[in-house]
Amino acid sequence: MTCIREKYGKHKTHLRKTELIKVKTAKNLSPDLIAPCGMNCALCANNLALKNDFKSKGIKMPYCTGCRPRNKQCAFIKKQCSKLLNGEMAYCFECDSFPCHRLKTLDARYKERYKMSMIENLNFIKKHGMQNFLEEQEKLWKCPNCGELVCCHNGICFNCELEKLRNKKEKYRWQDEQ
Repeated sequence: MTCIREKYGKHKTHLRKTELIKVKTAKNLSPDLIAPCGMNCALCANNLALKNDFKSKGIKMPYCTGCRPRNKQCAFIKKQCSKLLNGEMAYCFECDSFPCHRLKTLDARYKERYKMSMIENLNFIKKHGMQNFLEEQEKLWKCPNCGELVCCHNGICFNCELEKLRNKKEKYRWQDEQ
């Protein structure tokens, strides 16, 4: 076991090395970008905007490095969960209350708006491990044109579909309302 504190600072959670620290990364994915709530931060519009340096390309979107790298652990749930707040667990599936009401609400919104389920992500990680999860995510969210990741918030590849993104009215929706 290794302490997550070595990687992220003040947190007390202990993880198996193979689960977070030493998992072989897929081409575009890293275990560091899987938030405790099951969000794959590598698919987030704000992380992809950073990765693709949108500011230099004239596209206004906020940048984010992800929950764990920012020491936030989970931007969505942490403030409402004492176990996450105190660093007592690495992923929500480790909790006796999994899935809690807050996670269920977040999951329902993400399934409806963004075509992904955080609870399904967490169940997959729990059952099959982080390495298999990263490999499956790589396949599921891979752009058929260039091989980079497609954004979960709008279904657009931030590498090869910049014009589509520039022309999109709502950058955080899969389809613009007509």
